[in-house]
Amino acid sequence: MTRSLRRDLYAAGAAALLVTAAVLVGRPRTRTLLVNWPPLLASWDPHVGPGTPAAVLLAVATVAYGPALAIRLPWRTLLPLAWATSLAWILSLALIDGWHRGIARRLTTRYEYLQVIDRFDDIPATLRTFTDHILLTSPDHWPAHIAGHPPAATLTFVLLDRLGLRGGGWAGMWCIVVGATACVAVLVTVRALADETLARRAAPFLVLAPAAVWMGTSADAYFAAVAAWAVALLALAVTRGSLWCAGASGLLLGLTCYLSYGLTLVALIAATVLALARPGIRARPALLIPLLAGLAVVPALFTLAGFDWWEAYRLLVTRYRQGAGGIRPYGYWVWANLACTVLITGLATAAALRRTGAVLVRREGGTHSGTRLALLVTAALSALLIADLSGMSKAETERIWLPFAVWLLPACAFLTRPRAWLLAQAVLALLLNHLLRTGW
Repeated sequence: MTRSLRRDLYAAGAAALLVTAAVLVGRPRTRTLLVNWPPLLASWDPHVGPGTPAAVLLAVATVAYGPALAIRLPWRTLLPLAWATSLAWILSLALIDGWHRGIARRLTTRYEYLQVIDRFDDIPATLRTFTDHILLTSPDHWPAHIAGHPPAATLTFVLLDRLGLRGGGWAGMWCIVVGATACVAVLVTVRALADETLARRAAPFLVLAPAAVWMGTSADAYFAAVAAWAVALLALAVTRGSLWCAGASGLLLGLTCYLSYGLTLVALIAATVLALARPGIRARPALLIPLLAGLAVVPALFTLAGFDWWEAYRLLVTRYRQGAGGIRPYGYWVWANLACTVLITGLATAAALRRTGAVLVRREGGTHSGTRLALLVTAALSALLIADLSGMSKAETERIWLPFAVWLLPACAFLTRPRAWLLAQAVLALLLNHLLRTGW
């Protein structure tokens, strides 16, 4: 065993110990933590379901053939295959709980978006009065997830309903199908900013991520995809000099901020993309014009409609303290949230982050492309840590931090023995979905 591999195992072991500590410390405190199986919002319930055979077969096939196919396939074939495999992995894991509980019911519970579809009959009027219903003490206050997000999140499901795609099944499949594209966006970004070899090595880990347990079915999977494509289009814009990509990136970055308040931190990842592609911007500074113009579109539309983002966020902070956020102890969650991150990104990512740090300090011979990838991953990790320290994410981060988690997974391109690490990722996801009932 090489010294580098031994250090990888130490990093993975430390991550496993963090999760163990979060479980052992949290179990006697479920009443104050407000979760049944700390650090996850889940309950212990060993089970199998209709998705079990497909999930197991898909995991075995991806571990056995994924790394080799990712290296050999033409790039234009690899991207749709990665999306299809990611989609199949998310779906099969969700169907372990069955269609109704795993997909169709997830977005219809009392906390979720589909509960308020009928309150958006007059969209402009609803947007003008949206902030009047955020606080728990306000009349007809919004359910938790509606109050906790800007209205673009809820409007997505309102528009699906208007198009005739009504009910939890359509909403759930929207989140799964769109969410599965996040892996493609990350691959496109890594190829554009680092190199194709690293993107290919990262592909199986993006496909077989334990995060898939929560991407089916969660609106945060949809948010993750929108944010990922905003970054991917920005990377294409600055490396190819595309004005259209710049405008589209700005548009999606603006939308991202109106899907989730916390996703303003994606600006750190976007800023890193701009820093890594400085020559492209200097060669064509006009790219900033469509980028900024696109960025202004969604905020301008919502502001003209009468929605005040800053006022809504101020009220949300109060609402958060009125509810679970005011009860859950910061002293536990500030580190237990990181244990949740281990569970959604896997032990392979813990080892890969160690290698990321080693590349940045030049201790393991990182290449120029490797350094660029390491900086991109570090930006995502920094955004996640800021979110953690803010205290606005206490529990449920296995869902809430999906948009950041997808950017940690490419670090696995630095790992040796990819099949062994992929197996660890697959086993973790299968155990989580078969032993626990996740929910929010």
